[in-house]
Order: sequence, then structure tokens, then C-alpha cells
Amino acid sequence: MSLLYINEDGAIIGIDGNRMTVKYSNGLLKSLPIETVDNITILGQSQLTTQCIRVCLEKGIPVAFFSKGGRYFGRLYSTGHVNVALQRKQSSLYENEFALQLSKRLISAKLRNQIVVLKRYEKSTGEDISRQIQMMRICRQKVPDCKSVSELMGYEGQGAKAYFDGLAEVVEPDFKFTGRTKRPPMDEFNSMLSLGYSILMNELYAAIEIKGLNPYFGFLHRDREKHPTLASDLMEEWRAVIVDSVTMSLINGHEIQKTDFLLNVDEPGCYLTRNGLKIFLNKLNNKLQTKMRYLAYVEYPVSFRQGIAQQTDTLARAIEEKDVSIYKPIEIR
Repeated sequence: MSLLYINEDGAIIGIDGNRMTVKYSNGLLKSLPIETVDNITILGQSQLTTQCIRVCLEKGIPVAFFSKGGRYFGRLYSTGHVNVALQRKQSSLYENEFALQLSKRLISAKLRNQIVVLKRYEKSTGEDISRQIQMMRICRQKVPDCKSVSELMGYEGQGAKAYFDGLAEVVEPDFKFTGRTKRPPMDEFNSMLSLGYSILMNELYAAIEIKGLNPYFGFLHRDREKHPTLASDLMEEWRAVIVDSVTMSLINGHEIQKTDFLLNVDEPGCYLTRNGLKIFLNKLNNKLQTKMRYLAYVEYPVSFRQGIAQQTDTLARAIEEKDVSIYKPIEIR
């Protein structure tokens, strides 16, 4: 199965028999079997034919719409996977001990994964970031004793600051940054993070819907209008593992250059060029297809994309049985 990315303005996605077609503004036509497409992501100004929309709804192929800079607009999706009974259980656990215990598991795993990423780059670059790593360890040690989600998020915030301070020390000098900036991203590093997190959010959103859960009923992240908080919850264990690792690999591996970004052109902020976007999307998609053995309950290798689906399935079972111990976040080594 594949994720279809459309990052060229003016493309038209249609249907021809049992194949999905993409006609670009320069006349180039590509096609692939409908059965091989499980997700469509459109970055920029392209469109779907009415026939294509109907097929996507019939087959449950979600379509997500982003700006060129990675700002998420919304999605087209079928309601065929909605599980009302499961969503009622999901909603009932929001102010429950389940929410706090699940949140602790997610943040503990997130901090551990961030520490592992920092240690890898400390070793490869020779930079001393022991102070930042120690701060993150202290934050992680505080997690089990947290009495509320707000207290937990305080330690998560401290850990995140130390983490990005550490990354700023081990990233290539040309891509140095001074901290996390989001809307808009103000430098090349944050530009890739923002886009990567948006795409990861889309992957999780689709997986959540397929399992019949409600993407807007989160546990760690408190209710926010128009924000899929459950997808944000599940992102925590994957951020450093997928997006941050891809971004650091591109920069420190010299696979992407400063010339692959534009600064303050049509709007404030730093954004990938057409070539930079192609490089980043290819790298991210390859990462999602890479096999790994980080799932505690699986004895065989699965791709990161399959891992996301399996973790979401595990969460659905934990909610169904109201047993948080069923859910085991990934922890890299």
C-alpha cells in the first residue's frame, strides 16, 4: 500500500477504470492501481474530480489538505469506520484515572526516545550535551509521581526545552536554531519539523478513524476546538523517532541544503522550496516504510507505518477493556 503525495500546484487527481490518475499542469500524466492507494496528501493547490471523491469515500481512502508550508486545512473521509459504542467509552475515560495513567506512559516514552536521539548525536558529533540529557532524565523520573495531567505537562515542557537545546548543539552549524518556532517556523530546522509533524498527525488521524475512535477525544492534551487531541496524544511517542530523526539525518547527512528553503517570500517564515519539499517527503516516506522491532508485543519486524496502525489498535483495545496496562508505547534503543 502507498501514500500518494501531491505537492505540485494545478494537478488534477481523477479515475480511469480501476486506476487513479494524476495529471500535472505541464501535461504529465501518472497513474497507479486504486487498490494500492491507502492515503492521499495534497500540499498546495490541486484538485480531485467528483468521480475520484466518490471512489475515495466508497473505499475509505482519506484525503488530507495542507498548504505548501505544511499548515493543515482539513480532510475528506468516509464515516464507514465510526464505532459509536467505542467512542462513548473513549469519552467517558477523559476525566478518569485512565487518562492520567495513559498520559504518563506517553510522556515517559517520549522523553526516553528523545534522550536516545540526543545520545546518538552526542556520540556522532562529539559535542557535550550531558547537561541537557541529565535534565531530561530528571523530568522523566518525575513522571510516575505526577498527580495530574497539568503537572505532567509541566515536566514535559521542561524536557522539551532541554531536548531542543541539545539538538541545537549537535545540528550542523549552517542549520543552527534558537528554539522551537511553530506558526510560522522561522528557520530551516523548524520548517521541516512543522511539516513533518503535520504529516505524522495526518497518518495518526487516519489510523484513529480506521479503528473507530474519535480523533478529537484525547487524554493527555485537553479539549481544544477544531484540534484532533487524540492524534496529538499518540504523536508524542513517535515525534523524535520519526520526524526529528529524519530532519537531523537530512541536515547532518548533507542531503538537504540551505538553498532548498525560502525565507519570508509570500508570508513570514521559512519554507521548503519545490526541490526541498521533494527531498523531505521522499526521506519521510522512506522512514515510514522502514522496518523496525520497537513494538514490545510483536516478535517480527514491521514498518513504522504498520507500527502506528498496530499501536492505535492496541489503544482501541485498552479503551474497550478500560485497562491502560494494555497500551505499551514504543521505546527505541
